[in-house]
Amino acid sequence: MATNDQQLLEQQYDSTVRADIEEFRAKSQAWVNKEITDDQFRAQRLRRGVYGQRQEGVHMIRTKIPGGLLTSDQMRKMGDVADAVAGGKGHLTTRQNIQYHFVPLAQVPDALHMLADVRLTTREACYNTVRNVTACPLAGLLADEPFNVQPYARRLALAFLHKELTDALPRKFKVAFSGGEVDTVATAINDLGLRAVVKDGKPGFRVTVAGGLGPLPTEPKLLWDFIDAEDVVRRTEAVIRVFNTHGNRNNKDKARLKFVLRERGFEWLKNAIEEQYADILKNGGIAMPDSVPENFGGFVSTPPPKGTGEFLPIFDPTPEFQEWQKTNVRDQKQPGYKMVTVMVRQGNLTGDQMRGLAQIADQAGDGFLRVTMSQNIVFAYVPAGALARVYGMLANMGLSADRAQEISDVVTCPGAYSCNLALTKSMGLGDALATSTRKYDDPQVRDLKIRISGCPNSCGQHWIGDLGFYGNARKVEGKDGQKQEVPYYKMLLGGTETEFGLTVQSLPARMVPVAVDRVLSHFLENRQAGESFREYVKRFKVDTFKKLTADLEKPVVAEVGEDVLKDWGDNENFSLQLGRGECAA
Repeated sequence: MATNDQQLLEQQYDSTVRADIEEFRAKSQAWVNKEITDDQFRAQRLRRGVYGQRQEGVHMIRTKIPGGLLTSDQMRKMGDVADAVAGGKGHLTTRQNIQYHFVPLAQVPDALHMLADVRLTTREACYNTVRNVTACPLAGLLADEPFNVQPYARRLALAFLHKELTDALPRKFKVAFSGGEVDTVATAINDLGLRAVVKDGKPGFRVTVAGGLGPLPTEPKLLWDFIDAEDVVRRTEAVIRVFNTHGNRNNKDKARLKFVLRERGFEWLKNAIEEQYADILKNGGIAMPDSVPENFGGFVSTPPPKGTGEFLPIFDPTPEFQEWQKTNVRDQKQPGYKMVTVMVRQGNLTGDQMRGLAQIADQAGDGFLRVTMSQNIVFAYVPAGALARVYGMLANMGLSADRAQEISDVVTCPGAYSCNLALTKSMGLGDALATSTRKYDDPQVRDLKIRISGCPNSCGQHWIGDLGFYGNARKVEGKDGQKQEVPYYKMLLGGTETEFGLTVQSLPARMVPVAVDRVLSHFLENRQAGESFREYVKRFKVDTFKKLTADLEKPVVAEVGEDVLKDWGDNENFSLQLGRGECAA
């Protein structure tokens, strides 16, 4: 039974959330009535995670999933929301969110209430705020982790939600927690990256600061080698205070914390943060919550019973099941149980699939679903004897693809499917490469990662892919001698989660699979024993890959065909269309 303090916390949280949704309803109506301007309403929308789209009259809603951890009831509700307002679809993002597209504005407040019913929120999922706090989706399951980072991630997420300090920062602020030896959430690309460590028997974090991607990626600096885990909110507040005061409010293109680092230097930044931390110790600041509301960040006071899988339909093992088991199943530290990765192509799920996944979590897992940075879903506590039944359920839902986390498991942003800033339809290229790279059986090639963005802003995190691509556009000479617009992608090679890829050159979208095949063939023929893909790229240098793909750069339409004028997934010729971008708002 919840304590009085816990009940009070939940009542206060729910009251704040519901009131905020009704305030947004009122602002929406005021905008419809032309009582407030577009700019005034834009700030109200974005604070609530509601983006404009390139399509008139509809919006994208971004739902935060603190730490990437969902209860089965939350996933069911997300399926219901998808059906109610978003054409039956949702999209997993690279920051452990779920987005809905094509939502009419009039339906947004009711959708937000539906999410609030299971304590999911869209508040500050966009705009100049502390965005969704990400965390290792395998926390609590890995043998090499010092401790489970999830409780600290959700408490920090709650601490900075609905706060005046974090409501209108100079720009967005991103935080990530990682626990295991492998950094599953790429802490280095965040404004604040926290890696779990234990010192003298005490849990804590190694903290890096001012990392980031976008058009100008920046490597972070080591801010603290160790901080006490219970001090994480005060330390984070100190960093946010400095950013709030010194971030560039006059130029949003230079407003991220990484630009404060670039312009003032690390020593100045570190000293300024230490001054703010000393002030917080002396005069107080935002407190670390002792607990969080039920369901917030996947917290449940009474964990559900673990499923046995016995109530799922019987499924006879097949060769496809055996292949899936090799690539999508791994041991967890709890004996007898397995982690199962569900490969979600380009992160797109239907409402029915969401509800089906929730059912599997209940009947053959621990009642939770874990969203990964690579746009997949992970189940934990799956009994080894239930794997065939789980696979059968996934097969019935169209989610039984093997080779999760491999080269054919391509990560993309939505691109020009919905985003005003995007130049190209990155999901279309992702689908093409997911198909074309399935033919590779070499283990080292299969272990590579492809990441694609529809523009330079790096929502698809192209800088940290072994093969990265971001959309742009050029004009080529058509059959009639007139210049025609063609969708292009800048190709980068050799990125890792801590090192950025090397820029090669721009290629027409339709030529990218050919370029990928050439690069991979060259790698297979010329790699050295024990050499990583990045080491191989650096050894051969960018000029090698420019020459390798030079004939693809400027296609002659009469020779290669008119498909080169089309983006992937389109039947019409490409035409560059841009609106006012709001991911940079």
